[in-house]
Amino acid sequence: MPEITSRRGLLFGAAAVSAGALITGCTSNEPSDSKDEPAGNDQPAADDKPGKQVTIGFAGPQADHGWLNAINDNAKSRAEKYSDVTLEITEGSNDTAQQIGQIETLINKKVDVLVVLPADGKALTQVGLKAMRAGIPVVNLDRIFNSPQAYRCWIGGDNYGMGLNAGHYIGEKLKGKSGARVIELAGLDNLELTKQRTQGFDDALKNYPNIKKVARQAAEFTVESGQAKMAQLLQAQSKVDALWNHDDDQGVGALRAIEQAGRDDFLMVGGAGALSAFQAIKQDDGVLKATVLYPPTMAASAIDLARALGQSKGIGGLAEFEIPSSLTLYSAVVDKTNVDQYMSTGFK
Repeated sequence: MPEITSRRGLLFGAAAVSAGALITGCTSNEPSDSKDEPAGNDQPAADDKPGKQVTIGFAGPQADHGWLNAINDNAKSRAEKYSDVTLEITEGSNDTAQQIGQIETLINKKVDVLVVLPADGKALTQVGLKAMRAGIPVVNLDRIFNSPQAYRCWIGGDNYGMGLNAGHYIGEKLKGKSGARVIELAGLDNLELTKQRTQGFDDALKNYPNIKKVARQAAEFTVESGQAKMAQLLQAQSKVDALWNHDDDQGVGALRAIEQAGRDDFLMVGGAGALSAFQAIKQDDGVLKATVLYPPTMAASAIDLARALGQSKGIGGLAEFEIPSSLTLYSAVVDKTNVDQYMSTGFK
């Protein structure tokens, strides 16, 4: 899962305008006369006519997690929608030296724009600076470089906002229940993102004095760890009203443990936006009632931003002639009321 410096969301709710919808609504400063259409992540806007040919270099970490694999898929599929975009994509690596080498190869190829999701933002800052100094603008995806001089634009998710919106969703569901008890299945505690998700959750719960968080376990963003840690939580807590699980991949294991324990006495909120979570929410015959997005569609939006940079365009809907220096995506809550809208974005 991504590691990122906190950018805190301020809104709560299930629906929000995505950065991708804003970007692809029109990557130019010309007015559009097209009719409004649902925001989707798989088609460029009909009025966004082909322009200057742009070669985009894409470098990300190894796709060893469902979310990271979805990042790669979103980047590839988005680039394919544009006849004026050529995508040069690296194999991906969690070895920082190898990823630096892959990015340097893209720099030597003189790509027009770079999109980089670094395995380690701090370790790859220098190669981001190298690209910028070579006149190649960098779109820094999610895990942020140490210096803003290393990128032209940052786009990524809101870990604090995930926890905040999960807490508010649970809080509203348990608002009328006296002595409500909540537990938390976190991710890796050595990651800043985990701390941010927990902090957002705790801050949200402060608005609901009837709710107490009675237990927390840290898992490892894997199915196996989710199952093991969830089993421990359930064994220790005989009475639970709600669970906030940081990650839908480890949530698969958590749901197994819940089923094995024969527990159905609480509601569960997940995180990230896996297809399996969306399907369970839609089916609505278990404890999983919602998940809070950390959308991998940010990679598609990063391609849109890179294309706009390469064609010297801004973003439709904004007055400025340039793209912003940063875009923080909203952590929407997906439950049975809106799951159909998001189903196509779910990752496997």
